[in-house]
Amino acid sequence: MYFFNYDEPLFRPPSEAGSLIFQITIGCSQNSCKFCGMYKMKRFRIRSLDEVRTEIGSIPPRYRAQVKRVFLADGDALIYPQKGLESILDLLAETFPALTRIGAYASPNSLGTKSVEELAALRGKKLRILYFGLESGDAETLKLVDKGFEPGEMLELCRKAKSAGIKLSVTAILGLAGRKRSAEHAAATAKWVSALSPEYFSLLTMFQRHNDDFLKLIEPLSHGEILLETCALLEGLHPQGTILRSNHVSNFLNLAGSYPKDRERLIETVDAALQHAKRDPRWCAEIPSYQEEYY
Repeated sequence: MYFFNYDEPLFRPPSEAGSLIFQITIGCSQNSCKFCGMYKMKRFRIRSLDEVRTEIGSIPPRYRAQVKRVFLADGDALIYPQKGLESILDLLAETFPALTRIGAYASPNSLGTKSVEELAALRGKKLRILYFGLESGDAETLKLVDKGFEPGEMLELCRKAKSAGIKLSVTAILGLAGRKRSAEHAAATAKWVSALSPEYFSLLTMFQRHNDDFLKLIEPLSHGEILLETCALLEGLHPQGTILRSNHVSNFLNLAGSYPKDRERLIETVDAALQHAKRDPRWCAEIPSYQEEYY
């Protein structure tokens, strides 16, 4: 497959592993969240339509029929001005005849720039899924991480996207609140997700990546405590038609199921993992060691 000279580092969701990626923005427009180290080395900018048009046109014709999915990077591509974004989506559809879906990250900031009508227009041009970082449904935890939005504000923004027919993949972070507000973080996040019932809900686990100052603000959870938080979150979850995944590289327990069908099985899976972990007190008390060294 064809590759570009990307402005590294380049990030994409696990489910976009087979997608062709175009960077229509560089960095993240919101880039102030204390826990997040994804784009701290970049200054946010919107690439010109001419730049993006040239890049799309550079794909050799022999590859174009192979492209079925496209992911628009970087961290907040939805912030792209509406007319320009519509032009990009039209060009993608013209260039790749087998294209079925376009996806992008979306922040509360970028969702606030689009009306329901504008989002529906984008959906009609094959922007079918947005990846949204909730992080936590707990207001105090969101203040701690400088998310910049209240849980209720983010819920209304996501409902706007859903009403436009765009699928949502929402992410929350296990261990984000540390020990102090672990219970509140789990309960409030479950309540928020249940209120929205997004098509997808994914769990990451808090890890180290250009966020050392934030990690000093919390008492990190151990393996055992993360399992307890996961169990509490799953017990509080009651969405309808939501697929749950914990398949990020930071997760040490992979989960897969749909709500409400697999709710009890998922809870039993986490409980079994917790009981197994208790047989190894040393591991149970350890802080997860995963970190990203390069980016």
